[in-house]
Amino acid sequence: TLAVFATLFGLATSLGFGASQASAGLEYLYGVPNTDTFQVILILAITAIALMSVVAGLDAGVKRLSEINMVLAMLLLAFVIIVGPTLAIITGFFTNLGVYLADLPALSMPFGREDANFSQGWTAFYWAWWISWSPFVGMFIARVSRGRTVREFIICVLLIPSAVCVLWMTAFGGTAIHQIVNDGFTGVADAGQDFKLFVMLSQYPLAAITSFVAIVLVIVFFVTSSDSGSLVIDTITAGGKVDAPLPQRVFWCTFEGLVAIALLLGGGLGALQAMAVSTGFPFTIVLLLACFAIVKGLMDEPRD
Repeated sequence: TLAVFATLFGLATSLGFGASQASAGLEYLYGVPNTDTFQVILILAITAIALMSVVAGLDAGVKRLSEINMVLAMLLLAFVIIVGPTLAIITGFFTNLGVYLADLPALSMPFGREDANFSQGWTAFYWAWWISWSPFVGMFIARVSRGRTVREFIICVLLIPSAVCVLWMTAFGGTAIHQIVNDGFTGVADAGQDFKLFVMLSQYPLAAITSFVAIVLVIVFFVTSSDSGSLVIDTITAGGKVDAPLPQRVFWCTFEGLVAIALLLGGGLGALQAMAVSTGFPFTIVLLLACFAIVKGLMDEPRD
């Protein structure tokens, strides 16, 4: 039950944020009014596409959308690395990785801190948000990784994606910082949270195309999250069955969109954050027990 609620509200939070950023991008590019009504329309559109993907199934729907998304993401990443401060991005990748590993223990310590934003702002929220995704992501990865060795799993699911995440953050975040510090362009710092990506891309060639690709990426990323999350919730509520009735899958996918709309209209960004924390925090206890269980399970596994 905790896993279902954590996944449901974690996905709803993501849908709300995704609709907000996509709406901001469309306003920035085409002057479309960034209103609650338009964001609701975007959530409905994302949910409808996810619904078609869920009906199509894992291989026909989710897999194809995910492949399209990864190709677009890699093209946008390569573009930013090439036209942006290439040398700073490459060197920054290794520097950031080292600094992250060195500073992680201190930055993770909640005690003795003077900054209230650590506990009341984005840091604690991000932890809870990612934890709320853990039941859905863990079960989905387990399903698609069936038959792989532990070594293959660790390399392909943990190490490589983590390295790509560091590269992505370095490329986009490093480029924005470089524009402020080296180029004297403060547009990114002055822009609203949802507009920062598009303002950063506006300083390079093909800005209209890359911004449009970014909007498509945001939408499709949340489509693939919604459809795969619906399949996992469906599996949990069906007692582990992977071939649960189609109406049940349709219900969960639709319900996610309705929850996201309710939170967005009911309290905006604050309501989305609050629900992610409320459902993510109690699941932390389950997650810690699961960590102990997986270690114990691997230790009990017979060795050659």
